[in-house]
Amino acid sequence: MKLEDYLKEHYSPDTAKAYQREIEIYLGNCKEAETASHKDIVNHIGNLRNRYSNPKTINRILASIKAYYSYLASTGKRKAIRLRDKQNRDIQLQDLFTTEELENLLNRKERYNLLTIRNKVLTGLLIYQALLPTELERLTIKDINLDQVTIHIKGKNKTNGRTLQLKPTQIMLLHQYVQEVRIKLNKNPQDEKLLIGKTGNPMPAEDITKHIKRSFKGIYSPRKVNCQTIRQSVITNLLKAGNDLRIVQVFAGHKNPGTTEKYKQSNMEALKTAIQQYHPLK
Repeated sequence: MKLEDYLKEHYSPDTAKAYQREIEIYLGNCKEAETASHKDIVNHIGNLRNRYSNPKTINRILASIKAYYSYLASTGKRKAIRLRDKQNRDIQLQDLFTTEELENLLNRKERYNLLTIRNKVLTGLLIYQALLPTELERLTIKDINLDQVTIHIKGKNKTNGRTLQLKPTQIMLLHQYVQEVRIKLNKNPQDEKLLIGKTGNPMPAEDITKHIKRSFKGIYSPRKVNCQTIRQSVITNLLKAGNDLRIVQVFAGHKNPGTTEKYKQSNMEALKTAIQQYHPLK
C-alpha cells in the first residue's frame, strides 16, 4: 500500500492531504527517516519545538510523523514505534461542563430552519454519546437502529467500535431527520452518510469541528465549547456519577484503560488546578 492510499483510508480527505504535505517535508529534511532511531525522531521533534512557537503547528507536524511511522509499521517496513508528545495532556476538569450545561446547547436558536433538526441531531450525538468528529463523519443511516434504540460506531485506529443506546429525546429527532430533513438536504440519494451539510454533501470531520466552535463560541466564556471539551465533559461526568471505569472505557471506545483513567481526578486536585489557573498565587 502506498502512503497516500494509507492516509486516505485512515483519515478524512483534508487531514490526509495535510499529513501528506507535512510528511513530504519531514522526509525532505530527514533522508534516513524510514530507518531513524527513536532518539533521532525525538531529537527532530525537539528541534521543531525550538523553531515553532504555535502549539497547533507542532501538534499537526507530530501527528503527521506519527501517521508516517504507523504506515511503515502497518506495511511491515519497520517495527511499530511509539512517539509520545511531552506536552501536558492532563484533562483540565475545571474547563469542562456539567450535564445540564451540555444539554443547554440543544436550545440554540438556528438561522436556517432546515438545519435545525440536523444540528440538534449532531449536537445530541456529541453530548449524549461523546462521539469524535471522525466518528460522526463515518456514520451512515444504517448505523442508526431506531427499533432497538441504538447507534453503532465503527472502530478505527484510535478507538474501538461499539454500540450505544440512544436517549429518548434523540429518537424523534433522528426519525424526523432521516425521513424528512436529510432527504431534502442530500444531493446524492445514493450516499448513505448520516450527516449532510447545507451544500448537500456529507459533512467531513473538519466541518463538524468548525460548526461546533462557531455555533457555541463565547457561550460559556472563558471555557471553550468544542468537540473535544464536550467529549471530555461527558466522560468525566460518567465517572463522577460512579460508573465503573471499564464501562466508561467501552462507552468512549478507548483502546487502553489508562486513557479513561486520565479523566479521574480528585476534587482537591481539580480545585488546586482551578486556583492556579484563575487565581495564581504570587
